[in-house]
Order: sequence, then structure tokens, then C-alpha cells
Amino acid sequence: MGQVWLQSALWIGLALVASIVSIRVAVSVALIEIMVGALAGNAIGLPLTEWVNFLAGFGAIMLTFLAGTEIDPGVVRKHYRSALSIGVVGFFAPYLGVVAYAHYAIHWPWDQAQIAGISLSTTSVAVVYAVMIETGFNRTEMGKIILAACFVNDLGTVLALGVAFAHYDMRLAFFGAVTAAVLWLLPRFAPWFFAQVGNRVSEPETKFVALILLSLGGLAAIAGSEAVLPAYLVGMALAPAFLLNPELPHRMRIIAFTILTPFYFLKAGSLVDFSALVGSAGLVVVFLAIKMATKFVGILPLTRAFRFDPREGMYTTLLMSTGLTFGSISALFGLTNHIIDRGQYTVLVTAVIGSAVVPTLIAQRWFLPPLPESADLVVAEATPAEEGAE
Repeated sequence: MGQVWLQSALWIGLALVASIVSIRVAVSVALIEIMVGALAGNAIGLPLTEWVNFLAGFGAIMLTFLAGTEIDPGVVRKHYRSALSIGVVGFFAPYLGVVAYAHYAIHWPWDQAQIAGISLSTTSVAVVYAVMIETGFNRTEMGKIILAACFVNDLGTVLALGVAFAHYDMRLAFFGAVTAAVLWLLPRFAPWFFAQVGNRVSEPETKFVALILLSLGGLAAIAGSEAVLPAYLVGMALAPAFLLNPELPHRMRIIAFTILTPFYFLKAGSLVDFSALVGSAGLVVVFLAIKMATKFVGILPLTRAFRFDPREGMYTTLLMSTGLTFGSISALFGLTNHIIDRGQYTVLVTAVIGSAVVPTLIAQRWFLPPLPESADLVVAEATPAEEGAE
């Protein structure tokens, strides 16, 4: 039993180191946790026990759910044409480009090419949302369009992962029927339930959400689908209820980012093989270049069509070129299910990490649009309340 406690201390210690480094360098903690996991995995070999795998898997489910709850239905309805167009093209352009290269140029089998395409089709809600909050663009029309487009893009990624690797039989039909029923009932039942139980130390709301996520995740696994698919859809279904009760998602984020998601990102990093990376560095660059190039070819003309300012168009395209959470989830899904090997996983997850850093730095350094005065005023007025919430 003592060995379990020492292993736990090691994982939590690494998570603490990642948090401190993230604060010091002002970079997403998820990105730092992947890097710390990669260093530790190659230097000392992190133990991937059954309980670590469970916490990491639950962390991925919770992270996906929380991303779904960030969707503001009002924003999506108001900007549905631009958000839908940019989001759909933002998914299909890199997906098709990467799949074509992986399958026809370097001769990866079809399933492996699919994992590559799905992993690099994403945008990073976490990175984009952090940038929007930091700059104040989340309160501008452009910022709201970008955020809505990110959600559409990542929904395409999650759906593709579920559809491409599901087993089409009665189990999948049963899972689909149960999920549809739950998604229809949740927006009607959850607000009433939350009002009845109130804010308690025992956190009945959080336990209720966890029950739904774990139940649907189990059914998804039995059906041969991916547990993050129902989690994202449940998050979308509960988004209106969470918008009315912002304290609940705040408490859930504390639980997730304290004890669950660090295990997921540290595990994802620990599976990166440095020796394989040295021999495949050129392939990483090629995959990253294909992702960014196809995003530009697909999205930049759309920003012109929707009359974005040229600088805003470049900024939007660069932020839509980012990737992190769903990209790493997709790559780890491929490795866990023996679709890709560890060398291919290393290439893909390194390209995903690169897409979280390179486009963001370019956008912030050279293409940051001026913040409208009205938005600047709103941000200034809202800052104390936001700081209090944090």
C-alpha cells in the first residue's frame, strides 16, 4: 500500500511543479503538464497503473464536458453563419489534408491516417479562451465569433472520433438512443434538480453530473465509441443551466484541474518517446505545416467573405490553427486502442503541442488587432468581478 501512496505523491508533485512553472512563464498549464510528463516519462519512467489510467480517463471526460458547457447558445445563434462556416471548414480542411498526406504520401494505413487527421483537425478552446480573456476580445463581436467557431470545429473532431471508430451494431444503437434521451431530458430536469439540492458541501450537483458522464462513458465504451463524445454533448446540453449558475462550473473546474486533468496531461506527455522524436522531427514539422497551411487556405478566405478587417482575419485564422486538448485526446485514443504505435503517437502529440504554441505566438506578436474602445471600457469595468470569481 505504501508504494501506491508514493506513486500518488510523485504524480501530484509533478502536477504541482507544472502549476508553478505555468504561473511563472504564463503558459497554459495543460501544455506545461504535457511537457513535464514527457520529461519525467523519459527520465524516470512514470508508473501507469490501473488507478492512474482511471483518473486520467475521467480527467479527459471532465475536461471535454467543461469545454461543452462553455458554449453560449445566444452567441452561436447570433453568429451562426460565420461561426458555422469557419468552424466546419476549420475541421474539414486540415482533416482532409493530413489524412491525404499520411495515407498517400507516407503510406500509413487508413485507420492510422484517420487518427492523424482527427488529431490535427482541432482548434484549442482552452488556448483561444485564455487568449480572449487575457486580451479582452471575448467581449467583442470578433472574439465571440472565434469562440463559437472553435466550438463548432471541436464538435466536428469529437463526432469524427466517435463515428470513425464505432462498432455499428445493436450496442451502438442502444447507446445512441440512451444518449439522445438523456440529452433531451437534461435541460429540463437538471435546473429543477440543482434548485432542489442547492449549494451544499456534499456537492450533489457535481455528483449528479459525474453519474451522467460515467454512465454514458461506460455505454460508449461498450458500444466501441469514445467516452468523450457523450461528455461534450452533455456539456452542450447543460450549458444554459451552467450559465445561470456560474458558481457550479467554477467548483467543477476546481475539482477537475486539481485532481483529474493533471493525470491526463501528465500521462499524455509520459507516452512521448524522445528517441522516436529525434528521428521523426522532420515529420512533426511537416504535419504542423500541413495543419496550419490547410487552416489558412480554408479559413482566411471566409474571413474576407464575412468582411473581417485583414488584420482581424489573420488573427482569427491563426487562433483557429491552434490545438491541444482534443488533439492530444484523439492521439491518446489511437495509442490506447492500438491503432497507432508509440512512435506515431509521439509525432502526432508533438505536432499538436507545436500547434498550441506557434500560431498563438505569431498571432499575439504580429497580428493582435486593436481593442475597440467600447470593449476596452467593458473589460475595465468587469475586471474586479472576474478577479473575484477566479
